[in-house]
Amino acid sequence: MHEVTSGVQIVLPQHCNGYAKPRLFGGQIMAWIDVIGAVAARRYTRRAVTTVCVDNLNFIAPAYLNDTVVQQARVTWAGRTSLEVRVDSFVEHLDGSLELVNRAYAVFVALDENDQPTAVPPFSPETEEERQEYDAALVRRSIRLRR
Repeated sequence: MHEVTSGVQIVLPQHCNGYAKPRLFGGQIMAWIDVIGAVAARRYTRRAVTTVCVDNLNFIAPAYLNDTVVQQARVTWAGRTSLEVRVDSFVEHLDGSLELVNRAYAVFVALDENDQPTAVPPFSPETEEERQEYDAALVRRSIRLRR
């Protein structure tokens, strides 16, 4: 299985809205997704990367003030100069269990020393789960290209 990049955040007051039970801003989790996705892409390509788009971003459940958010990012597909990274965000409960709160697919382009797109290593799925993600990534790419 390919490398998984992980990160952890505690939801602080500045990350939340002003409701009686403060919830994590969607824009904040999007920023965290962009960072961890870029780290996964950089580790895979060994290059600087830039975000092209966030293809799918699904808010499944809320995260609240003082929650621990755990993120896991993995490459799902690579083309000539671009690659797709899946980022799963979980709330880690005090008993250690994880609850999926967000899933996103971000596309990055690798950059050379002159900030121009450059080739990325090919991606070959190694497990059944990776093969399923790879096939789904091809569908998402096809939809992106039609837009």
